[in-house]
Amino acid sequence: MSGQAARAPSPQPPILLRETVGSIAVLTLNRPAARNSLSAAMIAGLHAELDDIRDDKAVRGVVIAANGPAFSAGHDMKELTARRTDPDRGRAFFAEMMTACSAMMQAIVHLPKPVVAAVQGIATAAGCQLVASCDLAIASDAASFATPGVDIGLFCSTPMVALSRNVPRKQAMEMLLTGEPIPAERAREIGLINRVVAAGTEREAAIELARRVALKSAYTIKLGKEAFYRQAEMSLADAYRYAAEVMTENMMARDAEEGIGAFIEKRTPTWRDE
Repeated sequence: MSGQAARAPSPQPPILLRETVGSIAVLTLNRPAARNSLSAAMIAGLHAELDDIRDDKAVRGVVIAANGPAFSAGHDMKELTARRTDPDRGRAFFAEMMTACSAMMQAIVHLPKPVVAAVQGIATAAGCQLVASCDLAIASDAASFATPGVDIGLFCSTPMVALSRNVPRKQAMEMLLTGEPIPAERAREIGLINRVVAAGTEREAAIELARRVALKSAYTIKLGKEAFYRQAEMSLADAYRYAAEVMTENMMARDAEEGIGAFIEKRTPTWRDE
């Protein structure tokens, strides 16, 4: 027997990092060896952070970034496959995972603050879905995007929901049916992302974009973001009726009164976020 004491296992780094840059919360996927796949723990961690940020008045915007060469390769296929040995061949776990992932994606949409993706590498399947679910997205010129589930016999049905709400139908169907990746510039052309920047600058560019939105009235951003997503699901007439109600409510807000007054008086408005 060796006289050396047994070494304690090295602590595993957290799979999700959070830092604060001014008024912006930066959430960084930190499973580079697993290509930042969205495991059950990663999905739960993202959802928990979004819930925490929701009512934190010090946070006025969110950036979702990633460490390593990939932004996110989507669901953790090893984790899913391991459940094939369950009595139900994994059905209950698969349903639980898809429901949890869908709820997390919706939490991004329902967050009353802007969420910006900073994409440095590949974003595939649910990773592409994560980008599409964010309000805004900045990508490195080295990034690429794909919904390649069809290549392994698993159509990207849940990623399809976010993708088809971001890009035109023909482009969405081409990505879904072929599984072929598209470069960042093509993703910008079809509306999946907002801007392409030099590799290595995407995180700073995303933080700066979030900061620009954070300078506005938080009340106005909250009202406007909610209205944007709600009206998008309505008929034209219903959307106009709803938007008119929102505009009326917004006009009665203190920040609208202040902002309009500042515009007329040619001064900088002072927001109270109410």
